[in-house]
Formats: sequence, structure tokens, C-alpha cells
Amino acid sequence: MKQLTINALFLFLFSGILVSCQQAPKVTEETPVPETPVQVTTASNATLSEDVVLNATSAYLEKSFVKANTNGYLQSSTLQAGAAVSSNQVLFKLITKEARAIGNSINQLDPGFKFSGISTIRSEKSGYVILVNHQKGDYVQDGEALATIINQSSLVFLLDLPYEMRSVILQNKTLELTLPDGEKLKGTITSSLPAVDSLAQTQRMIIKVNAAHPIPENLIAKVKVVKSAAAHVQVLPKSAVLTNETEDEFWVMKLINDSTAVKTVVKKGMEDGKSIQILSPVFGTKDRLITVGNYGLADTAKVKITH
Repeated sequence: MKQLTINALFLFLFSGILVSCQQAPKVTEETPVPETPVQVTTASNATLSEDVVLNATSAYLEKSFVKANTNGYLQSSTLQAGAAVSSNQVLFKLITKEARAIGNSINQLDPGFKFSGISTIRSEKSGYVILVNHQKGDYVQDGEALATIINQSSLVFLLDLPYEMRSVILQNKTLELTLPDGEKLKGTITSSLPAVDSLAQTQRMIIKVNAAHPIPENLIAKVKVVKSAAAHVQVLPKSAVLTNETEDEFWVMKLINDSTAVKTVVKKGMEDGKSIQILSPVFGTKDRLITVGNYGLADTAKVKITH
């Protein structure tokens, strides 16, 4: 009987140890999913144009060369580079070698002879002096260049246009030129040279402009050429449209609720400096698309809208 009691006590203690050794149920805690702060926008309709910016160089088509009309010495010359001259203005006075050697001896012998030996050279057109070759006292020969004058009214800009864009630019011959200092000029294509550069495949266009002040030669201006335009198209900010490394796939991150964004593939159309045309799909006015914080987001990413 005593042995039975001991066995029963042993079994009770062993059962208690087994119960105490059982592990308590593990309480699992869910790891919070990080939310990316984002800013959103909606699609809108706008007029969009696709532009190409080309360079045009200023040039003067008419240059006149002032030449000596006899052999002699320059008796007077007040020309300086950059000076403005008017039509028929006296530019130079030449005195022949003989007249300079004889002086007034002939006139003293015969006052009625009125011999001076001085030849006057005048400008044929008004313009600006860009080069002076000789100064007072120089000896020059008949036909030698004394100065170069440009005709201000002959100012043009020369545009080397890619030939594939020729049909585009000829549809609208009026262009806007932007100078390096920000000044804008209206220009009109008046003609084109009948030749194409064999390497670049560009054709030179001549753009006539009316400037209110002298424009220096070889100044490079920016010319904006509109390749195509469309009105009332669906557009998004450029920051809302993402692409892969090869730029053959485009997508946006669209919110399906206040905290989840999904990847939506889009078909891109024209674009300008700020906006991109979305050909498909068509987004509703209430569709929210991420513009800030969308880079690197995975599909069905958790986001938090900020303002």
C-alpha cells in the first residue's frame, strides 16, 4: 500500500513537470510596412507642341569695299571701326605723289589753273565700318582696299536646317529668334540655298530680321521650330511619367486608395519642357497619379500623401 502511494505521488509530480515544461503560445507581432511620402496630381487637357531648338548665325549679305581711285597718299582719314557712315559721305582724301611733290607751285604760276591733285572718295551706301586698312599718311595704289563697310539693312540669320524638317518649317516661315541676352526678334525665311551639306544633310535657310539696333556678325541665336502641335490632349507633368533604361516602356504610379499605388503602363505621345502627352489609357478627373516620390516604387507600394 505504501509503494502504491509513492508511485501515485511520483506520477502526479511527473505530470506537473510535463505541464510546466510546455511552451507558452508564441505571440507574433506584425512588422509595420513603411509608407513612402508622395505628392499626387491629376491628368488635364492642354494644347501641346513638340519643338526643336536650332542655332542660327547672324551675317551681313552686303559688304562694300572702299578702294583707292588713284595712286597717292591719304591726306585725311577719320574712319574708325564701328563708326556709322551715310550714303555719299566723304571717307578719304587722296593726294597724288606728283601733287604732293609740286605743292602749290603750279597755282602760284597760274592762279586760274586751280590744280590741287586731291581725289575725294565717298561711300556708296549707308552702313557701319567693320575694317579700316589704312590711316592718314599711308601711300596706296589705285584699286587698293581702304576700308570695308557693311549694309545694315542686309542683316540676316543663317539657319542650317536638317533636310527632313524642311516641309515642317516651310509651312510656317515666321520664326522667333532668341539672342544670348534674352532679346527676341521676329524673323521670316526669305530664301534657301540650293545645296545640302553632304555630311550633315542640312540646308541653309536665310532668315530676314528687322533689328532696332546694330547686331554684331557671327552672333548665335536660338530658333524654336514647331515640329507638331495638338489641342485638347491628355497631359501629365514630366515628373509623373517613369521609364526604363532603354526608354521603350513608360508607366505611372496610380493610387487605388489613400495608401496603395499600383504601376500603370502608359503610351507616351508628344512632350515639351514640362508636360507629356498620354495617349493611353485615359485617366479620369479623380484618378490620382504620383509626381513626387514615385521613383523606385514597386507595384502595390504603400504610400502616404503629403502636401
